[in-house]
Amino acid sequence: MGTRIDHLVIGASNLVQGAAYVKEQLGVDIPYGGAHDRMGTHNHLMRLGDELFLEVIALNPDREPPNRPRWYGLDDPHVRQSLYNRPALLSWVVNTEYINKLLQKTRGAFGEATLISRGKLSLYFGLPDDGRLLAGGMLPYIIDWQVDSHPAKQMADAGCLFQGLDIYHPYPAWLDSILESIGAADLARIHPLPKNSQAFLEAHIETPSGPRVLRSHAGLWSTE
Repeated sequence: MGTRIDHLVIGASNLVQGAAYVKEQLGVDIPYGGAHDRMGTHNHLMRLGDELFLEVIALNPDREPPNRPRWYGLDDPHVRQSLYNRPALLSWVVNTEYINKLLQKTRGAFGEATLISRGKLSLYFGLPDDGRLLAGGMLPYIIDWQVDSHPAKQMADAGCLFQGLDIYHPYPAWLDSILESIGAADLARIHPLPKNSQAFLEAHIETPSGPRVLRSHAGLWSTE
């Protein structure tokens, strides 16, 4: 099975704020998920398809900071300030059964396959040493679940369904070439922007109230 979209990540300064944002944007309640002790974060989770879900993530105030940078750039002061002002679509994650092979052949720096566990769930996740938000969230993280059945199947179903991902980027050829190196070029629609414009994401979700769009903050992108 090839690379596919696994989940969308909404960042928030805290989970109350993040859950309220999902309620405002999608009109549904997203239940609590759990804590990532190794990363010092916790989340809310909701399925968007049979093997695809939405995650709201924030720093966990009940845990000591980890001895390494947190994922998704959550230790970056610029990212923190942006999320403090308002939650937003922060990044996306693709799923593979061959994470080490993908990390070896990619044209980008997606980090090292790191084993992470939460309860009965176990997974390998591509983590950069500095915890940076990959290309400001425009490039996906890579996950390789070590489970028999995708966790989305056990998540709450609020009647929302993922419809597609659009990436607006000033250097579309650069972005497309890196996505192609991990088999993800056909997973998102890439739209060109004028040079030096601020890249952003849009995720299209069908909800019980009709189609909705989740957007990222512009201005978190860099060329790494």
